[in-house]
Amino acid sequence: MSEALRFEILGPQRAWYADRPLDLGPGKQRAVLAVLLLAEGRPVPTGQIVDAVWPEEPPANGPNVVQKYVAGLRRVLEPDRSPRTPAQVLTLTDAGYLLRIPSEAVDAVRFERGVRRARQWQAAGRTEDALAEVTGALERWQGEPFTGFTGAYFDAARHRLVELRAVALETRTELELASGRHGELVGRLVELVAEFPVRERLRHQLMLALHRGGRQAEALAAYRDFADLLREEYGIEPGEALQDLHRRILRSDPTLTAPAPPASPASPAVPAPSEPTAPQAPSVAQRSPAPPGPEAVPAPRAGDTPDGTGLPDGSTSAAPEVVAVRPAPAPTPSAAGPAPAAAPVPPAAPGWAPGPAGPLTPVPHALLVAMNQPADAPAERRAPGWVRLAATLAGTATVLVSFGSLTWAVVLGYALWRRSWRLALAGIGYFLLVFSVFVLAVTSPETEEVSDGEAIFLIVAMGTCWLLGTAHVVLLNPTLWAAVGGLFWTGRQRTDEQRRLRREQARYLLHHYPAARVELRIGRPDLLRTYDDGGLVDVNAVPDAVLATLPGLTVDQRRQVAVDRWLRGPYLSLEELAGRCHLPPAATETLRDVLLFLPPEPPPVRHS
Repeated sequence: MSEALRFEILGPQRAWYADRPLDLGPGKQRAVLAVLLLAEGRPVPTGQIVDAVWPEEPPANGPNVVQKYVAGLRRVLEPDRSPRTPAQVLTLTDAGYLLRIPSEAVDAVRFERGVRRARQWQAAGRTEDALAEVTGALERWQGEPFTGFTGAYFDAARHRLVELRAVALETRTELELASGRHGELVGRLVELVAEFPVRERLRHQLMLALHRGGRQAEALAAYRDFADLLREEYGIEPGEALQDLHRRILRSDPTLTAPAPPASPASPAVPAPSEPTAPQAPSVAQRSPAPPGPEAVPAPRAGDTPDGTGLPDGSTSAAPEVVAVRPAPAPTPSAAGPAPAAAPVPPAAPGWAPGPAGPLTPVPHALLVAMNQPADAPAERRAPGWVRLAATLAGTATVLVSFGSLTWAVVLGYALWRRSWRLALAGIGYFLLVFSVFVLAVTSPETEEVSDGEAIFLIVAMGTCWLLGTAHVVLLNPTLWAAVGGLFWTGRQRTDEQRRLRREQARYLLHHYPAARVELRIGRPDLLRTYDDGGLVDVNAVPDAVLATLPGLTVDQRRQVAVDRWLRGPYLSLEELAGRCHLPPAATETLRDVLLFLPPEPPPVRHS
């Protein structure tokens, strides 16, 4: 019976038995079915069903109401079953209700696996195969899922599927660009940009397609429109990758031209990515399961962080997403004999390889010192305390003696010393005030009295340059600034701010120096280290004991994260973590600032 069932949730929720559509009943009964379908072969506790279906006002007799809807679903899914015969499709286990259907019976699962296979083919260089796979996956999308359901549970699941569709659309466009089909992409990309206005990867693809089609002016206009949108709505600039593409279009970089259509030589057969099966808990007789085949997972975009920014320069993205291949775990010896060899691993896309193809750039010592982190040998250091104190005294004296007329020179000197554009702007502001006072004094006739407005302006301008300028120069001393800040911040606030800055610095290092992951053990609080990363956690690498301390989660939610990672592999993003483990938005917002989603490190190469 279960093999003939098919379900659709990518759009209107529908079900079929063979070719006959099924009436799934009222809305709450459909919601219960949706929760069971999202579990993908895992039992769902009754309490979790109640929380998902009735997020705001759960019924007083919630388990009984769930039981009523389950009975209705059993009648729909097994119409030929007699009332006294045990159910075979929707059963009750010790862990909760379990929907026993093949995972391929749900269109969302087939969609996700199709996108994953397409990315594997892309990493293996099989562009046409990848394009056909991702196009077939996108054809299963019929509309936004769960439109009639509310609550955090369905919101998280909906967001995850919509995000996956956006990634699939970007992947298809990237493959079509690589195949030289830029001419037919512009219209579709314009629609996608309107649907996803702040996805930089789509903007990058639109600009590239326009440029390759000979429409350079329109490509530059597309960049200008996006930059204006980011500045007006979010106060940020486009990411480094988009800025770099803009510069290359301006200078007509010849490397941006469309690639030649790929030839189709008889290449050696590459084994098809193995179709993953529905996760099942290991039984007593399956203590040592055979290792799964390699599975492609997207490597994080340069600078990709849980909050979407993560870099001190405020960029939102740095490079187009690439794919890395996650090697299969080493087989576990069993009494049944040696496990079969793992499937061959296709080559990874440029930008991230399963194993280091060459030496990684080490983290510069000077950068660590600038971040006040310990280093092995003394190198460049901050200016000694007596130098900073002497500079503060000299600058303050200059401002006081000159009655504020030289404040601009002192502040500009600090701007050059610290290479700070903010201080440069402040210095220019002081200079303009002094210059306006000078112009007013020179142009006013000596015989006429100064008007009230002019007098007020002179007092405010000179008071700003003299008194405010003096305070400004004094507070440019880091020690004094920290002391003044301590008067307004509590100890907890000061510690939280310091840890936040540490996390930003660590993300910056991971973005620019991938070797920092190994050298400094960023995101690994379980390892002995001297670097303080502000409490970051690499969710794909830390042991279960660290996952059991994640903030903002209940004990059951932490256990679910660990079990799901073991069953289904590493997480690609916070949205995927929330969707797979059914975490509410409040919990994910707590985790957004501390989690890293890095590809698993490859096993060390053993030389015989």
